[in-house]
Amino acid sequence: MERVLLQVRALHRLEPANNDHLAAARVALSVAVPSLLLLAAGRTDLIIYAVFGALTGMYGRSEPHQLRLRHQSQAAVVLLTGVAVGVFLSVNHLHSWWLVGVEAALAGAGSVFADRVRLKPNGPFFGILALGACASVPTVVPWQVAMLIAAGSAAFSILVGFGGWFRRRSWQRGAVRAAPGVTPAGHREELVHAARYILAVGAAGTAGVLTGSGHPHWAMAAAAVPLAGADLPSSVRRGVHRIVGTFLGLAVTAVVILPVPWSLAGLFPGGQAVVLALLVVLFQFTTELFMTRHYGLAMVSFTPVILLMTQLAHPIDPAVLILERGAETLAGALVGITVVVAVRPAATRTPAALLGRARAFRFPCRPRH
Repeated sequence: MERVLLQVRALHRLEPANNDHLAAARVALSVAVPSLLLLAAGRTDLIIYAVFGALTGMYGRSEPHQLRLRHQSQAAVVLLTGVAVGVFLSVNHLHSWWLVGVEAALAGAGSVFADRVRLKPNGPFFGILALGACASVPTVVPWQVAMLIAAGSAAFSILVGFGGWFRRRSWQRGAVRAAPGVTPAGHREELVHAARYILAVGAAGTAGVLTGSGHPHWAMAAAAVPLAGADLPSSVRRGVHRIVGTFLGLAVTAVVILPVPWSLAGLFPGGQAVVLALLVVLFQFTTELFMTRHYGLAMVSFTPVILLMTQLAHPIDPAVLILERGAETLAGALVGITVVVAVRPAATRTPAALLGRARAFRFPCRPRH
């Protein structure tokens, strides 16, 4: 019972702060500049590409400048690949089963890459989120323009992350970010982990398509969340945080976009796009503020970020948007938790492993987040 209570308490534990405001400010600046430029140009519908490029700034937050530069360059590969594939699917009107198959395959490949280079945040989550989001909205500009916005935003966020070096010019000689060598056993674990991503993302997407959801990519993204945990208990906690944080974030989103007198949309009917664009920047700041301290609290802010920029790119009935986000997140997170619990070595298939008393399913090349 004590171990059960320990895991329950861990659900709402707030980890110690570690200069989170500085990392949050860097990410907010990376999102703000390209987003405000698009706002000034009257193209808020293109902010979605700028935001996904700017998420490059979420990586390497506590590393020295030269290591952050390498880490963020690796993250940019994942994010820009997701944007490129999503834009390709959108331009060619490849949706439904095409989206499920391609996103599941990219999740598996992204998992191997993320494990090999030790991306933190762990896993290919933001890459597959970018893929699904960009595939789900019409590409209203030439694909080269969409990619230029995303790549330019990623480059700017890397510049922001490296900018402190110009002030302090600190460089740690001998500092390296190379991942440790992968043993044959570790290589097999990487492939098993990639297979879990393919299974979870594919199963969640299949369920979304069969139920007629307009946004099956949200279920696929939610299914990937538990797989980024360092061990079994933390994986289950991430899934629970995803569900609870998303539902609280949907309440925040409702206050913003529902067309009722008490919402911001009701208060500013003529300037709604401007308000939404500014809120994307604000919510991204608070997302990063809590990303490493409490994943659930981060999702309270990140949920509005995703929905607001989706609404800017391709407006639909806000009530439908909120309802589908909630349903898809719940289904996808439950699928991800199920895969985490079911697909693991036999030695960890015990209640003790679930409660953290036994060695959990963990990869030598994937440190705790």
